[in-house]
Amino acid sequence: MLLNIEHQTQYVYSDVVQYTIQQLRLTPRNGMGQHVKQWEIKVNGQLHAFEDTFGNTTHTLVIDQPHQELLISVSGEVETGVSGLEAHQPLPLAIYLRDTPLTQADAAITAFAKHYAKAPVAELMLALRDRMQYIKGATQVDTTAAEAFRLGQGVCQDHTHIFIACCHSLGLPARYVSGYLFTPDGSLMQTHAWVDVWQTDHWLGLDVSNGTLVDEMHVRLATGLDYRSASPVTGSRMGGGAEGMSSMVSVNQSAGLSYEQRKANMQALYQQAKTAQQQ
Repeated sequence: MLLNIEHQTQYVYSDVVQYTIQQLRLTPRNGMGQHVKQWEIKVNGQLHAFEDTFGNTTHTLVIDQPHQELLISVSGEVETGVSGLEAHQPLPLAIYLRDTPLTQADAAITAFAKHYAKAPVAELMLALRDRMQYIKGATQVDTTAAEAFRLGQGVCQDHTHIFIACCHSLGLPARYVSGYLFTPDGSLMQTHAWVDVWQTDHWLGLDVSNGTLVDEMHVRLATGLDYRSASPVTGSRMGGGAEGMSSMVSVNQSAGLSYEQRKANMQALYQQAKTAQQQ
């Protein structure tokens, strides 16, 4: 499947920002069933590319001129469902048994996972999906697996953290994956997250939020131990006052958005960021 992707992230600030530095994990790589045909990042700043610890193509963004807005725009084409493309594994599997503050299993998660110790991991995924309601706004980016599990609510990030915690408690290497999901109706206008679990000799992708195995609908951006190490954008700034941020994703099978669609999206994106900044 050939997917055309456009992803914009808009920041606005109440005061002038003197300096911005960010890490961008916004470039998909070949492997794990996908082939990147074309990709570019557009931003008004200096970009330095490198490969991070987990093998992700990463860019350091530096803006050392005063600014009150920042727009990061990425676009490209990725072919999915491609066989014979294996991703490079730069780290020992034991790394993916390591807990982080976001993926630490508590007694409740451990007890839950234990019921599925001898079952296929897909059964554990479906049981967790039934246990956890998908509700936007119920959690924050720093909500831990234990907190979200106790709440019984969350989004794809929480589902992923909890599932990783379950896998670790069962002795299964697991990692966080950030990326994009194609939906025929265009209902998902944001990045997505799922889990890779090591199964004997390969990584098996499981999309807990949708209760499915990862397939040609998914495009991988980055992997890590948790959201923090695989997040598409992280960074810091000097100055700026109150920040407003909004992002928008388009994943489709056509040749891309029209000029009119893109213009309307950008106007809506900017207004959403302004609204967020004023709250």
